[in-house]
Amino acid sequence: MRIHLTSVFVDDQAKALSFYTEVLGFVTKHDVPLGADRWLTVVSPEDPEGTELLLEPSGHPAVKPYKEALFEDGIPAASFQVDDLRAEHERLTALGVRFTQQPLETPPVVTAVLDDTCGNLIQLSQNLS
Repeated sequence: MRIHLTSVFVDDQAKALSFYTEVLGFVTKHDVPLGADRWLTVVSPEDPEGTELLLEPSGHPAVKPYKEALFEDGIPAASFQVDDLRAEHERLTALGVRFTQQPLETPPVVTAVLDDTCGNLIQLSQNLS
């Protein structure tokens, strides 16, 4: 068994697609119209057949209070692994990404948390070992 798909709820799918592809560097895997919304997934260019991230619309009534509570409490909705967190932090900061947690080393990892502009906090992490 392996993880095939996971999701983050986004306020605006077009804005999310732009952020996750143009800023974070993921690539679009599926973009299928479904009425007013889309089945919209992205993947890592390093693993195009790997786990897909669904940029899921936030339309369900339970989503807004859930997302707001996580955001207000500083809890990331997802975590992405990077090879060099400090370099990635510098690259993203130069692109205007707002970090709510600067790189923090807590062996065996270094982590940072960013605002995805779509209502979520996203953790970046690098294994130190």
